[in-house]
Amino acid sequence: MYVANEERYAGMVYRRSGASGLKLPALSLGTWHNFGGLTPRETARMMLRTAFDHGITHFDCANNYGPPPGSAEEALGDILKSDFRAYRDELIVSTKAGYYMWPGPYGEWGSKKNLLASLDRSLKRLKLDYVDIFYHHRPDPETPLEESMEALAHAVRSGKALYVGVSNYAGDDLRRAADILKSMGTRLVISQPRYSMLNRGFEEGAQAATLDANIGAIAFSPLAGGMLTDRYFNGVPEGSRAAGPSVFLSRATAEGPVVEVARKLDEIARDRGQTLAQMALSWVLNNPAITSALIGASRPEQILENIRALDHLEFSDEERKRIREIVADMPAFTR
Repeated sequence: MYVANEERYAGMVYRRSGASGLKLPALSLGTWHNFGGLTPRETARMMLRTAFDHGITHFDCANNYGPPPGSAEEALGDILKSDFRAYRDELIVSTKAGYYMWPGPYGEWGSKKNLLASLDRSLKRLKLDYVDIFYHHRPDPETPLEESMEALAHAVRSGKALYVGVSNYAGDDLRRAADILKSMGTRLVISQPRYSMLNRGFEEGAQAATLDANIGAIAFSPLAGGMLTDRYFNGVPEGSRAAGPSVFLSRATAEGPVVEVARKLDEIARDRGQTLAQMALSWVLNNPAITSALIGASRPEQILENIRALDHLEFSDEERKRIREIVADMPAFTR
């Protein structure tokens, strides 16, 4: 029987999400590529235990996470039931809907039918009565935004979600979503943008919208799919994401010019007494608009390494200048 570390809250930093009562750990554990049917259940269990034992109280999932789709929620649900039932009131469990899950016109995007049916299916896989945060995973270019937001508001009114958020929303859509939900008596509490030292699109509009609307933000892919680590400094290792069929990181990218950019950033990290991954997380968390950064892991030791980023969150003016110069001429990077 799992018994959590009694000192689990001693070393973690918690930040308020916008103007809400929701507080998230500075680092949250994501389950995108590492909790599906291809991951041994015991490995997933030990990662969740390690995270919680060190104050990471937020587990982030989505209906399509795997592979195969749905398997990450099933694994998380099984472990929540077997190991974390006594700690449910200390946990923030989030999920999302919007990407493809089943055939037909209501198997993806942002209709009210899709979002609410997806939430019901997610709750069954997670073995929960409610999730703490329910996200619309991506904007729908065809469904009126009012309908998608009505689905989120309904999720809160029905007690199936405590808070709602959006993911992959640009600045204007983010403002509209917040206004629409407010008119329905529901607060948009959080946004989930892609954000890293190599992908700073968040700063071009969504960041201002986040601050103006007093919404929290949790950055996904803060390590740029693994490119902001030393994993690809000596080629593409066997078993890595870039070595497989992943559409999210190709071998060409992992062997391309971004590697040299990462090497230069690694020199700054070493001067700071950090790994490149730790510095990349510190940099994201140094942005005042960011509430939390989502980390992924394939083993518990990676989680512990990432947590050490919290020991050094500040950057000198000289460090900022060097980083800006290194990434300024980098080719477009979207991971």
